Amino acid sequence: MELSGRVVAVTGAARGIGRALAEAAASRGARVVALDRDGAGAAETAARRGGTAYALDVGDAEAVSAAITRIEAEVGPIALYASNAGVLERDPDPHLATSADPEQWARSFAVNVMGHVHAARALVPLWLARGGGAFLGTVSAAGLLSQIGSATYGATKHAALAFLEHLAIAHAEDGIRVAALCPQGVDTAMLGAASAAARDGVLAPAAVAEAALDGLAAGRFLILPHPQVAEYARRRAADPERWLSGMGRLRRAMLAEEP
Repeated sequence: MELSGRVVAVTGAARGIGRALAEAAASRGARVVALDRDGAGAAETAARRGGTAYALDVGDAEAVSAAITRIEAEVGPIALYASNAGVLERDPDPHLATSADPEQWARSFAVNVMGHVHAARALVPLWLARGGGAFLGTVSAAGLLSQIGSATYGATKHAALAFLEHLAIAHAEDGIRVAALCPQGVDTAMLGAASAAARDGVLAPAAVAEAALDGLAAGRFLILPHPQVAEYARRRAADPERWLSGMGRLRRAMLAEEP
C-alpha cells in the first residue's frame, strides 16, 4: 500500500520491531505516530523521524480508544495501524508447563490479544465509514507453531492470529486490509539466548519491518520474514503427532543445556 503522506500508528514503538516499523514507514514517506507504554522511548523513536508520540498501554481499552481519537483529531486519519506491542512471560519453572500464575496469564492476554481487539474495535467503524484502512498485527511464529518455555506466549499468540483471521474474513470486502506478521527469531530484548527461535536464524528488526511493509503492499495476510516457518507449519499440520514428538525432544535438549 502507498504510505507517502499517510498516517501510520505503531504500538510498542519504543524499541525493537516497533521502532523498526516506525522508521521503515517514515522512510516510505508516512507520517508516523509512535505509541508505547514507555512514553520517553516512543518520543525518542518519533524524534528520529520527525513523527509524533503518545504514551499508551495497549491493554487499557479506554486509553486505546482515546489515543486513536486523539491521533485522528491532531495528526490525521489513520491509514495503517501496526499493532505491534507484545509481552513474553516465560514459565517460572521451565520443567512445569503449568507454572505461570493467573496474573501472568492476565497480563499476556491483555497485551498480546486484547491490544489488537481494543484497537480494532475503535478503528474498524472508522474505516468502514471512509472505505478502508490497514491493520498489521505482530503475532509471532509461535502463533503458527508453539513456544517452548512459555505457555502464555504460545496460547495468546494463537489467539491473536485467530482474531486477525476473523477480521480478514469479515472485512476484506470492505476495503480493510489485515495482515499478521509472524517472525521467528528477531534480535530484540525479547529473544533469549536459550530460546528455540535463536537456533534457527535471527533477523534484525529492520529486516522484519521491511518484510512486513512489503508483505502488506503485496496484499498478503500471513507475512513470514523467516520462510522456513511456512514449512514448519506444513509439517505440523500434516503430522501433528510427529511434530509434537519432535518439539518434545527439542524441549528436553534445551532443558539439558541449562546451567
